[in-house]
Amino acid sequence: MNKRTLLQSVAVLTLLAGLTAGTANAADAKRIMVYGDSNSWGWIPVENGFPSTRYSEDQRWPGILRSELGEGYEVVDEALSARTTNLPDPTLPNVTGAGLDGSAYLPAALATHLPLDLVIIMLGTNDTKAMFDRSAFGVALGVGELVDIVQSTEGGVGTKYPDPRVLVLAPPPLGKLSPAMFQEMFEGGVEKSEQFGATFEAVAKAGGADFLDLGKITPTDGVDGIHFSAAGQRKIGLAVAEKVKTIFKE
Repeated sequence: MNKRTLLQSVAVLTLLAGLTAGTANAADAKRIMVYGDSNSWGWIPVENGFPSTRYSEDQRWPGILRSELGEGYEVVDEALSARTTNLPDPTLPNVTGAGLDGSAYLPAALATHLPLDLVIIMLGTNDTKAMFDRSAFGVALGVGELVDIVQSTEGGVGTKYPDPRVLVLAPPPLGKLSPAMFQEMFEGGVEKSEQFGATFEAVAKAGGADFLDLGKITPTDGVDGIHFSAAGQRKIGLAVAEKVKTIFKE
């Protein structure tokens, strides 16, 4: 074998080794699905309420989570603006199928992204809308139903995977609502959301899920009182990343 042929052989073997290592690392990666509403989607708060646009990948908290976790983790975004825990919302008929009902869409979302090691649920804010007339504990029970769904997936279509762990995030209490449209839409919602920390924690513990109270991390600091500033998104992403690392160390 001449020198050129030897070098070519070494190069090919090195490339194959790298590809094999990359495949192994990808297979070993912890897969995480974020299941949320507009605050996980990355809605930028504006003075008029809407229409709005979306924070960039590196500004919204699931993207920050992905960056902070780094290699060995995959983060899937499954966020939809106005999504509830388990309530149909007739006010947005253009969203067909499962619509905004988080419990109706969750089974398909899980089956789509399996295998999963962890599902992060951050919902409940939209359940405080006045038209739903739901108590804080009722919202927490809605989250509990989602936990139950995740813990009973039993694999996807024609597959069998272990049920993923669940991390429940309690959204921070609503802030000063603006404009008047949001004040009317979320009438009574501020008081309900102030109970999320305690009620969500109780439901998470009862369901065997992990829990993080985002009300201790950041206020709802967007100009509309519903969504987060870029700084708030970053605080959440960093805090959730630390929680996730702790979960996988257990």
